[in-house]
This record gives sequence, structure tokens and C-alpha cells, in this order.
Amino acid sequence: MQIKSRVHNEILYVLLCGELDEHSATYTRMTLDELFDKPNFRKIIIDLSELDFMDSTGIGVLIGRYKHMKDRNIPIFIANPSSHAEKIFKMTGLYSLMPKIV
Repeated sequence: MQIKSRVHNEILYVLLCGELDEHSATYTRMTLDELFDKPNFRKIIIDLSELDFMDSTGIGVLIGRYKHMKDRNIPIFIANPSSHAEKIFKMTGLYSLMPKIV
């Protein structure tokens, strides 16, 4: 898993690259928590265009981050989901928590 990020116009952009599964969950959780704990943004956009695979552990990582940011009133949006991520988000209803943006 590779995670790239940048802040622009008070929006934190995060690109997840690779596989989000039990092997990368701890690293992903820690890295996202570190990024999300900074006070220099009002919205988060997670780009999943380069996410090759995600399992239930990965879903848990994203839901945990969503809950943490919801407590701070900072919304998370999903951009460019890969076909695999799109299926998972639709099937699980995750778009109701983290809406897809175009």
C-alpha cells in the first residue's frame, strides 16, 4: 500500500495505491490517522483510482476513519473508485457515509 496526500484550498486529497487488506491495514490506519489529525483542512477526498483490492479489513479501516472525522464534523468523499472499489461501496452502502463525487 502506498498513500499519497496533499492539501489544497482546505481540502485534504488522499490517493490510496495498491491493496487495502489485512496485510496493509495497520500501516494504512496509522498513516491516515496521522494525516487526518492535522488541522489544516475542512474536507477529505479519498481517491481510489489506484486501489487494486479491498477486503472487509479495508472497509473497517475506512469506516473507522469516517467515524473519527464525523466527530470533528469533517466530511469524507470518495473519488474515482476503481471498478472493484465501486462494487464494494455500492454493495455495502458505504456511499451513504462517504459520498462519491465526480
